[in-house]
Amino acid sequence: MFNKNKPLDNNTSSGLGIPTPPEPAKPTPAAAPISAAPARAPEPARPAARSSSLSTLSAGVKYEGNISGAGELQVDGSLKGDIRVVRVVIGEGGAVEGTVHADILEVRGRVSGAIVAKQVKLFATSRVEGDITQEQLSIEQGAWFQGRCTQAKRDTPGANMLESPTPAEKPAPAKTDAKVEAKPAA
Repeated sequence: MFNKNKPLDNNTSSGLGIPTPPEPAKPTPAAAPISAAPARAPEPARPAARSSSLSTLSAGVKYEGNISGAGELQVDGSLKGDIRVVRVVIGEGGAVEGTVHADILEVRGRVSGAIVAKQVKLFATSRVEGDITQEQLSIEQGAWFQGRCTQAKRDTPGANMLESPTPAEKPAPAKTDAKVEAKPAA
């Protein structure tokens, strides 16, 4: 009924049919690494690197006013005003009502107003109402866009819109002598 292992049997077991694990091989002194530096523990995973110049308008925050600067802006909340920064990312829950001037603009949320940028990318979740003046435009399938888009290269007359005016170059208010009359719709 029970079989005993013979003393010279190389397939030793614990008697329950489970073989004992083999002994680990001992390293020879010649095969040991010469490095004298202590082994380092692996570093914990770090979050993705963010730009130090990124400002965020968090979800649930409503802001009224203009934002300008040389940094980057992430809009996840609601902004009523104009934006003039280097890079703008409008998140899926973000909404901007005003003009957006940027070198790079990524829209996943809503924009209601004119867009002037070098690179514009409208993602599938975006909703844009307004005219776009850009050098490069990318629109994913599913994006909603109502307005006109104008491609402005650096050497064309409309390209000056892509440049950010410096404080000394800000245009003076236009003076017009023409009168405009509004007529009620019939």
